[in-house]
Amino acid sequence: MKIAIGSDHAGVKLKEIIKQKFTDINFTDVGTYTEESCDYPDYIGSVAREVTSGSAEMGIAICGTGIGASITANKFPGIRAALCTNCLMAEMSRRHNNANVLVLGARILGEDLALKIIQTWLSSQFEGGRHQRRLEKIAAIEKSFTK
Repeated sequence: MKIAIGSDHAGVKLKEIIKQKFTDINFTDVGTYTEESCDYPDYIGSVAREVTSGSAEMGIAICGTGIGASITANKFPGIRAALCTNCLMAEMSRRHNNANVLVLGARILGEDLALKIIQTWLSSQFEGGRHQRRLEKIAAIEKSFTK
């Protein structure tokens, strides 16, 4: 599995921990690589582009709270980014919403919880059925604005 991962300066440490813990995943790290202040849309946008283009199957986006990363990622066509602060949110974001980008707040989550959230998100599968109908409605809304 190929996952695009990116963060702003607030998420660099967590991003590195994630890459070290999930060694079975092929990560495409789109930056940033230092704790020098930067603008999260630059790096979160790169994560979303990797997923939208099909270069990555999924993405993980990290900023201080996760709010800015979530807003940014969800501006891209076909992206269903979910800001998750616990394992239930991670599970349901996959089962019901088929989230293709997981968003984490590095200043909100402890390392252990963040890793559990990722593991839950990766191991959860989309249920389809009535949830697919809802995703199609969301896609229709998105398409109505991209004419």
